[in-house]
This record gives sequence, C-alpha cells and structure tokens, in this order.
Amino acid sequence: MDQSAELAEWIKAASTCVVFTGAGMSTESGLPDFRSQRGLWSGQDPTKLASTHSMHHNRQAFIEFYRMRIEGLLSCLPHAGHELLAGWETRGLIRGIITQNVDGFHQRAGSESVAELHGTLATVRCSLCQNERPSETYLAAEGTHCQCGGFMRPSVVLFGESLPQTALEQAEEWTNEADLFIVFGSSLVVSPANFFPQQAKENGAKLVIVNREPTPLDGWADMVIQDMLIGSLLQETDKILNL
Repeated sequence: MDQSAELAEWIKAASTCVVFTGAGMSTESGLPDFRSQRGLWSGQDPTKLASTHSMHHNRQAFIEFYRMRIEGLLSCLPHAGHELLAGWETRGLIRGIITQNVDGFHQRAGSESVAELHGTLATVRCSLCQNERPSETYLAAEGTHCQCGGFMRPSVVLFGESLPQTALEQAEEWTNEADLFIVFGSSLVVSPANFFPQQAKENGAKLVIVNREPTPLDGWADMVIQDMLIGSLLQETDKILNL
C-alpha cells in the first residue's frame, strides 16, 4: 500500500484527526517560507524586521517589510490542498487546523475551525484602540494611521510578543482529542508550536509528518513523507477517500 492510500485509511479510521500546518503548506501557493536558503529570513535578522523593537524604534523599515509581505500575500491564492482540507472539515474528516501560518489561506479556502498560533496578516489593528481593518488598507499612504491617533500594525505575533491565549487553548484542546495528528509543511523547530505534535504522540495518537526536509520529530512519527508536494498528496488521498 502506498503512503497516500495508507494515509486515507488512517483518516477514515480516525475518530478525531487534527491537521497542523507550517510555511511549507503555503509555499505551493507561491509564498516564500522562512528558514530555507531562499526564505524570508535568509541573510536577514528577523528581530530587526518583525519585532516589537523594530515597530517602536525602526518603524519605517517595519512598515516597508510588512507592506512587502502584504503585497506578496495579495498576489497569491490558496491552492487545491487548502480547499481539500476545507472540504474534509465539512465532511467531518478533520476536527480542525492548527497553523503557524499568518496568510489566512485556510479561511479563504473555506476552513472554519482554524487556530492561528502566530496571528494573521489578513488584518491590521490599531495599537491603541484595537480597531481592525483589512490588510490591504496598509498599502495606502495613510494606511498606518488610525482615526484615534494610534499606529496600525499587522495582527501577527511579533518577536517579543506572546502567542494568543485563545489559539493556544484551542490547539491544546484539539491535540488532546486527536487520535491522528498530521503535520503539513512545518520544520517543527519553533516552540511552543512544535509541542503539539509531541503532545499528540504522547497521548497515543498516530503522527504523520509531511515535509520536504527532515524534522526533529521524524523519529517519533508513524509515517514520514518527504517526496511529494503537499497539494499532490492531498489530491491523491482525497481520490482514495472518495472511492
């Protein structure tokens, strides 16, 4: 039995399947990842760009960096894999998606149960009154100014900030329920996000890791897939699920 067929069997047999996605899920939509040789952090110090320090003390560079990221986000679309996961949620095949991604592609593809561990780049918010706007407004000349006089900033978690408690609690709840936990496109090196696959495995869940490069948790996994694009694997698996 090939891996897509075996994965389909595991999904059908699971009572609670939880999906965990990282940057590799979105690179197939054209977005760069963070830690590869061609990623966003290649040759750059993220603490000088995506940090609370940069927001307060290097604001113009901060604004330019996030305007670049928002422009890149608006030029891309969710791929077929995002849409299939949304369909699996509708069919009751997956309980929810825990994501490290801030692109909002899961929601744009139709997923509703999404725990965004690192916030979202789909909106910006005022640092004073917390008023939110769509992220494309950030590209306008006055897009960084709120009517209250505050500074509009992306609704992402910056270096120097804590992860959102609501998303963490939701992720932990789903992880504790899971008897199948599937990772798509994460290097699994960022804490505390990488604790969730470990926690699921320790609770007795089967762990599947789909990532182009090895991860520190591959030795824990019941299945490791490195030689297929995520979108292709999801399409192959979906065909089998529909038989």
